Amino acid sequence: MAFGNKSYTCASIHNTLRVQEKIIEGLLWLSAAITILITVSIIWVLLSESVKFFGEVSILRFLTEKEWTPLFADKKFGILPLVAGTFLTTAIAIAVALPIGLTIAIYLNEYAHARFKTFVKPLLEVLATIPTVVYGFFALTVVTPFLQSFIPGLAGFNALSAGIVMGIMIIPMISSLSEDAISAVPRSLREAAYGMGSTRLQTAFGVMVPAASSGILVSVILAISRAVGETMIVAIAAGQQPRLTLNPLVPIETITTYIVQVSLGDVPHGSLEYRTIFAAGMTLFLFTFLLNNLSFWIKKKYQEKYD
Repeated sequence: MAFGNKSYTCASIHNTLRVQEKIIEGLLWLSAAITILITVSIIWVLLSESVKFFGEVSILRFLTEKEWTPLFADKKFGILPLVAGTFLTTAIAIAVALPIGLTIAIYLNEYAHARFKTFVKPLLEVLATIPTVVYGFFALTVVTPFLQSFIPGLAGFNALSAGIVMGIMIIPMISSLSEDAISAVPRSLREAAYGMGSTRLQTAFGVMVPAASSGILVSVILAISRAVGETMIVAIAAGQQPRLTLNPLVPIETITTYIVQVSLGDVPHGSLEYRTIFAAGMTLFLFTFLLNNLSFWIKKKYQEKYD
C-alpha cells in the first residue's frame, strides 16, 4: 500500500512538472511571437507609408537631390543632407569612443587588479543608464561653451559637441564588449607571448587585441548602430538645419532629429510632408538593419573559425 502511494505521488509530481514545462514553453513561444509581430508591424507601417510617399516623389530624386526642404514652399526631397548629418555625428562619436573604450578594455583586462576591475566595470556602465536628454543638455550648456573658448568659429548648435558627447555615451558599449572579447582569448596565447619575452604592452597590442579583433569589431559596429539611431543629443545640441556638409562646426540635422521635428510640429497627418518621416525612418531602419546583420555575420564567421 505504501509502495502504491509512493508511485502515485511520483506520477503526480511528474505530471505537475510536465504541466509547468508546457506553460513555460507556451509563455516563451508567446514572447517570441509578440516580438516578431511587433517587428513585422513596424516594418509594415514604415513600408506602407513609404510606398505612398514614393508614389509622389521618385526614389531617384530622394537619393540624389542635395537639398532637404519638404516643409518649405520650394520643396526639395533629397535625403543626402540628413544622411550626411547622421554620419558626421556618428563618425565624431566613434573617433572619441573607440580609442578611449579600447584603452579601457585593455587596461581592465591586462593591467587592472581583479578587485579594481569588479568595482570599475559596473561603475563605467552607469554611463549607459544616464538619460540621453541629460547628455544633450550637457553638450549644449557645457561642452559647446567650452569648445567655443578656443574654437571661435563654432556655432551655438554644431555637430562637434553633439558627436563628442555621443561618443562619451557609447564608451561603455565598446569598452564592455571589447573587454569581454579580450577575456575570451585563450590564456595559452598570453602565456606563449610572455614565454617569448614579450612585455605586457607588446602582449596586449600584439597578441590579445589581434586575437579578439572580430569581437572588438562587432562592438564598434553595434556602437555605430547605436549612434546612428541616437535622437535627443543631436536634437538638442546639433541643430535643425539640414545641409550637405562635413564641417563639424556648423549646425546640421540628422534623420532622427527631423523625425522628431515633424512629429511634434503642425504638419497635417496624411500629407506628403508628414509622410517624409516614414521615408526617413525607412532609410534609418535600413542602415541599422545592415549594421546589425554585419555584426552578426562577423560574429558567426569568428565562431566558425574557432569551432
